[in-house]
Amino acid sequence: MRVTPLEIRQKSFEKHFRGYDRDEVNAFLLTLSQEWEKIADENKELRIKLESAEREVSKLREVEGSLYKTLKTAEDTGANVIEQARQAAELHLRESQLRAEAMLNEAKTKAKDTIDESEMRAKQIVADMEERLKTIVDNYKSMESYREDLIADLKRIASDALERAERAKSNGKNFDPEQHFNQVKREAKKIAFPNMDFSTETPPARALHVEQPEPVLEEKEIVIEERVVEVEVPVRKVQRSFFDEIG
Repeated sequence: MRVTPLEIRQKSFEKHFRGYDRDEVNAFLLTLSQEWEKIADENKELRIKLESAEREVSKLREVEGSLYKTLKTAEDTGANVIEQARQAAELHLRESQLRAEAMLNEAKTKAKDTIDESEMRAKQIVADMEERLKTIVDNYKSMESYREDLIADLKRIASDALERAERAKSNGKNFDPEQHFNQVKREAKKIAFPNMDFSTETPPARALHVEQPEPVLEEKEIVIEERVVEVEVPVRKVQRSFFDEIG
């Protein structure tokens, strides 16, 4: 039951014999109404202050919530940024490692290829040199054999020529030294150069024979000149022989 100060002042009581003092009761009711009014005013003022405080608290709570959300967002954003930075750093590190490994593998492969190629070239060079050396040795042996055969044939021709000259001298036949020398020279050329055709050479004209006293033939030693055969790799070059110089 709500009682206002005005109701307290206007409150009336029934009269009884030997009851309370009317003036004293009225004075008390007046004082009570005044105090009640004062308390009501204070209560109203406090209620206003409370409402204002509640509004401030609500605003502060809103601000607090906003700050909390902002802080939470900042924390989440910071955490996301840190996580993204960490992931980016790990990715960059991984990519760098992969590139480094790829470069290292490529360098190793190139080095191996270079070494293999160098070894192959070295082996090929050694093989070529061995083949050239073998060719030189074979050519030298062939030339030595050819030289020995040539010397033997020339000695045989010289011996045959001397024998024919001796037989012609002993038989008393006419002996033409120039013709005999040309024949020996042709036979020597055939032996020295078996691949050449000397059949088309025109024999020198024979002079008319005039009876003259038989000349005394002096025995002369036929000297066979040995020329050094020069071999040059890869092209072989043979010096001109004695028979080419006199031919």
